[in-house]
Amino acid sequence: MTDIAFASRKPSFSPLRLQDRPLAWQVGAVVLGTLFLALSSYIEVPMVPVPVTMQTFAVTLIGALYGWGLGTVTIAAWLVEGAAGFPVLAGGAAGLQHFVGPTGGYLFAFPVTGALVGWLAERGWNGNRVVLAFAAMLLGNLACLVLGTAWLAVIIGAEQAITFGFLPFIVGGLLKSALGAATLMALRGGKAKSANS
Repeated sequence: MTDIAFASRKPSFSPLRLQDRPLAWQVGAVVLGTLFLALSSYIEVPMVPVPVTMQTFAVTLIGALYGWGLGTVTIAAWLVEGAAGFPVLAGGAAGLQHFVGPTGGYLFAFPVTGALVGWLAERGWNGNRVVLAFAAMLLGNLACLVLGTAWLAVIIGAEQAITFGFLPFIVGGLLKSALGAATLMALRGGKAKSANS
């Protein structure tokens, strides 16, 4: 009877199964998630006016693994840390000024990006379907670019915002989306192997 009940349950969208874990596990996941986001911020290629970082890779992966709710909470907690002065933003930056300058739109877009990818992951766009996982990651990166560029356009004008805040990041978004989908597939494969052994 236990096997039948287990088999009838809806399969988890994430190998972490955080939605089934106790609150303490989820709080721990938020802490680890903010640490992962902070570490991704230190991997950067300096560009003007916005650097290329691994932040969107981390944001989309957190969304895909945590789901839209817990993922959004985790990303928001990381942003609060940055606003409070902890060196967790791009290149170890911190402070409220980053939320009103050229990078502000991208920062405010991160919770939206994580929520979008998490929402799609919960609906099957995850490591079980690598093409859909790639599409979810790509849509997340695109949402971040569009929102960030719109903010940047207010500061430096639409043409320059597209030239400096959108176009240079397209290839990086594609690569990070592919890496995110591959990571989800690898995590899903590792879980399947450990379950079979």
